[in-house]
Amino acid sequence: MPHIRQIPEAPTRAQRLTAGDRIDAHRHDDHQIVYAGSGVVAVTTDAGTWFAPGTRAIWVPAGTVHAHRAHGRLDLHLVGLPADDNPLGLDHPAVLAVSPLLRELILACTRDPGDDSPEGRRLRAVLRDQLRLSPQQPLRLPTPADQRLAAVCALVHADPADARTLAALGAATGVGERTLSRLFRAEFGMTFPQWRTQSRLYHALRMLADGLPVTTVAHRCGWSSASAFIDVFRRSFGYTPGTHNRRA
Repeated sequence: MPHIRQIPEAPTRAQRLTAGDRIDAHRHDDHQIVYAGSGVVAVTTDAGTWFAPGTRAIWVPAGTVHAHRAHGRLDLHLVGLPADDNPLGLDHPAVLAVSPLLRELILACTRDPGDDSPEGRRLRAVLRDQLRLSPQQPLRLPTPADQRLAAVCALVHADPADARTLAALGAATGVGERTLSRLFRAEFGMTFPQWRTQSRLYHALRMLADGLPVTTVAHRCGWSSASAFIDVFRRSFGYTPGTHNRRA
C-alpha cells in the first residue's frame, strides 16, 4: 500500500462517510475497534479485506497497515486502545460479534472520547470486558498470494453470480481443479464453496448498503432464490437482508 501514514495514537471518534469514501492506508501504534453504526465498513490490509455491518465490529491490532472504505452512508465509530491493552489477545485483524450492550458502549465512547472521569473510565473497562466475550466471526476475504488462485478469485469477484464449478473456473484459467482446491485450503483455510459464500456475502452487503432490493441482490450475487439468500444472510449476520437498511 503506497503513501502509508504513521499515526502514533489511534483516534477515538465518530465520523460520517458517504458511499465510496475511503480512508487511505495508514498504521497507528495503538489497537483500534472499527464499527459501522450504519452502512457497511470494509477494512483492507495486505492479508485481505474484513467487512462488517452494524452487528459486527473489526479489530485492528497495533501496527497493522490498513485502509477503510464506506459502502452506503457510513456512520463510522473508532475506538482506540493502547498497545499494551489488548483484551482480545489477538495480533491479527478479526471480525467480532457486537451485542446490543457492546454497541451502546462503543457509541458512548465515541460520543465523548475525551471523558476521563471515573464514570468514563468505568465505561471503558466494561467495554474491554465485553470485547473479551465477543466471539469472532469468519467475515473476511483473504488476499491470494498464488497467482493461479488470484486469477480464479478475480473471476468470481467480477461476477458474483457466476455459477461455474471450480473445475470450470480452473479450465478458464489453465489450472487443475485439484491444484486449486489445495490452494484454497492452504492459503485461505477454507474450501472454494466456503470462500465463494464469503465473497457473495461481501458483495451482497455492498449492494444492500446502496439500497438495492433483496431479490435483485440475491440474483446478482448468485443465489438460486431470494429465500436461499435470506437464509444464508440470517445465519451469517443474525437478521434478514430486508431489515438491513432499516436497522442502519
